[in-house]
Amino acid sequence: MKQKFKVIAEYGLHARPATRLVNEAMGYKSELNLTAFGSSVNLKSIMGVMSLGIYRGEIIEVHAEGPDAKEAIEGITQFIINEGLGQVVDD
Repeated sequence: MKQKFKVIAEYGLHARPATRLVNEAMGYKSELNLTAFGSSVNLKSIMGVMSLGIYRGEIIEVHAEGPDAKEAIEGITQFIINEGLGQVVDD
């Protein structure tokens, strides 16, 4: 499963929101990856997420594969929206 988002947070995914997003991802068993700029990193790795340097206006995609993939995508989507980090982008 996957979901695309447009980053709307004023400063993008800098250290604090990236850490909160990684902590949210850690609550799921599924493998979660974050893709931006053609690169994909483990969403459960703060160093990986920070290495992408995601700023406001960027399109990111979250991929989930595993036993709770559907719940993971739903949870991550709600987290991103509720935290004001991004909005859902339809393909």
